[in-house]
Amino acid sequence: MGIVNRRNAFLGWGVWKVAKRFGKQKARAAVPGSGDHAGLNKGAIASVVAAVGGALWFRRKKSDQTTAS
Repeated sequence: MGIVNRRNAFLGWGVWKVAKRFGKQKARAAVPGSGDHAGLNKGAIASVVAAVGGALWFRRKKSDQTTAS
């Protein structure tokens, strides 16, 4: 008897459906909506600032290398 059979395929499909629904529900709950805490939180603002800073730093490093050569 192999490990890949109809019963295991059906169970895997069922678990995947339940996990996907649960994940979507948790994702919707994590997104700030319209209310007291709507908009970007401190963590999101810090991430945006860090991403922009990293991009500028990378661009500066890249331009320094091209002018020196």
